[in-house]
Amino acid sequence: MNVRRRISTAALAGASMLGLLALSACSTSDANGSGGGTGSGGKLKVTASFYPMEFLAEQIGGSHVEVSDLTKPGVEPHDLDLTPKQIAQLGESDAIVYLKGLQPAVDSAVKQSGVQNVADAAALTTLEEHGTEVDGHHHTTGDNHSHSESEAGKDPHIWLDPVKYAEVAKGVNATLAKAAPEHKADFQKNTDALVKKLDGLNTAFKDGLKNRTSDTFVTTHAAFGYLAERYGLTEEAISGIDPESEPSANRVKELHDLAKEHHVSTIFFETIANPATAKALAGDLNLKTDVLDPLEGITDKSRGKDYFGVMQANLAALQKALGAK
Repeated sequence: MNVRRRISTAALAGASMLGLLALSACSTSDANGSGGGTGSGGKLKVTASFYPMEFLAEQIGGSHVEVSDLTKPGVEPHDLDLTPKQIAQLGESDAIVYLKGLQPAVDSAVKQSGVQNVADAAALTTLEEHGTEVDGHHHTTGDNHSHSESEAGKDPHIWLDPVKYAEVAKGVNATLAKAAPEHKADFQKNTDALVKKLDGLNTAFKDGLKNRTSDTFVTTHAAFGYLAERYGLTEEAISGIDPESEPSANRVKELHDLAKEHHVSTIFFETIANPATAKALAGDLNLKTDVLDPLEGITDKSRGKDYFGVMQANLAALQKALGAK
């Protein structure tokens, strides 16, 4: 999976050493091998790597968990650097929920943390390789010849497909139940309710995009490949998995031709990444712009207060852009 910049070995090693020192000073192991026992009020201490993982932990854990998110609102998850305090926090967790391969600093810290109750979203569903084009009609992946994409591997944006997100939710449930078996029944009840809502969201997308005049949408980066495959759409991304990589001149020309051929009406940008390239392309083609949110974090600019609110806003934006009735 792609990350926008590599962390220097020296910096990571230094942070890791500080984190280990902090752990040796203050952490203890419980019967399950987790680091810190319980949080305030006897709640299970869960550390999540970024918003989609935080949302799952909160929804499933309910009143039995105290969830901390390593990625603060407005921070691009791919760019996350961990402080020694955050590394220590990971080691003191009763459970960790993360997505391996998205944030290398988190991957390293999880590996060294010693926490045994770990839910890795990447291992809880099937990941695929996606390029700048994803054609949901044939479930094929497009080519992307950029340097960053050639190193990217699998597409991490599984949470934008409600079906895959539900699969991850079930795995998180199992991890929390292992960490706090006394609350297993409550975790299962919460998971069942969440999965039911995700099933409803999946139905809303299927029905809401059924009668449309166009299948093709253009986005800043290739975050919506799984969504495109799920609902028979074609995603054309200005860049690859990396929202801040610059498109080649050839790619820009391709997009000009594609937009005209497939009657594209809208160029989508997102709330966290720089929208300049998307807006420039829209200006060149005299097209509209709108937001399609990859839901990597919730801010005051988000079109919704939580995962479901933003996904409903994404559905409305796609319906408008694709002429769905």
